[in-house]
Amino acid sequence: MGQFAVVVIGASLGGVETLKELASGLKRDIPAALFVVQHVGPNKSSLPDILARCGPLPANHAKQRELVRPGRILIAPPDHHLVFDDGATTLTRGPRENWARPAIDPLFRSAGKAYGERVIGVILTGALNDGTAGLKEVRAHGGIAIVQDPEDAICPMMPLSALHHAGADFRARL
Repeated sequence: MGQFAVVVIGASLGGVETLKELASGLKRDIPAALFVVQHVGPNKSSLPDILARCGPLPANHAKQRELVRPGRILIAPPDHHLVFDDGATTLTRGPRENWARPAIDPLFRSAGKAYGERVIGVILTGALNDGTAGLKEVRAHGGIAIVQDPEDAICPMMPLSALHHAGADFRARL
């Protein structure tokens, strides 16, 4: 599996614009595998095309049993939770969590368990509290928690919840 980082990113309301800006600032040789949950429900998603156009990394919807490799962005497909199992992605249609599928918490929980200290969990703009429990799990397994500064977020509720209940190693502006 190597020693690259696994970066899990969760966003909701205002997330597409925020993720576009984040993707534009990435470097092609980043020693990390990036995984994104943007709340889209069962609706068609063009997020992989959007992010691939904004930055240097290829972006795709994750597929079943796809190997975790650095230098690309994998996005939870519509109506599926994205989790890790034995060095690969798993897509499930399990129950909605926090009224969402895909939800952020399943990705973060499984990343913490699978990759421990190699995980960086990032909570971005959004409503309600999805990602808070998962970020707590990332930290419990030795991973790093980054939360977007609520004052910088289009919708500050998710960052505020994460800061209040899970804490953060870094609070950052986009």
